[in-house]
Amino acid sequence: MDKILPIASDHAGFELKESFKPYLESKGYLVKDMGCFSTESVDYPDFIHPIAKSINDGEYPFGIIICGTGNGVSMVANKYQSIRCALCWKPEISALAKQHNNANIIALPARFISLDEAKEIIDSYLSAEFEGGRHQRRIDKIHI
Repeated sequence: MDKILPIASDHAGFELKESFKPYLESKGYLVKDMGCFSTESVDYPDFIHPIAKSINDGEYPFGIIICGTGNGVSMVANKYQSIRCALCWKPEISALAKQHNNANIIALPARFISLDEAKEIIDSYLSAEFEGGRHQRRIDKIHI
């Protein structure tokens, strides 16, 4: 199950999502594309709620979401109790999001990163490990 990687985007993130899908597949991931499926304007919550819910409910361990800035999609995802979505625009940020925050979703800002940068960000996230310890104590204090 941990080799299935759900991804979702809005119209602004569609082209970047489509561009890195073959890259993920070449790394051995079975990509579960949860939409959207064109550059036609859509409302990002319609595609982010299903992916965030599936990760929140334990169907998948982590995922990737994309919109123009990464802000809107991350706001939706973070409404779910067990989601820790991090907006990532550099590989160092995505690594730290996993290492220190145990992020289970990363949000990419399609209008501000290239395909090569997206691949580096994704690789950094996927290869990082949660460090636990003091970071777990802090994560435990997130829920209201």
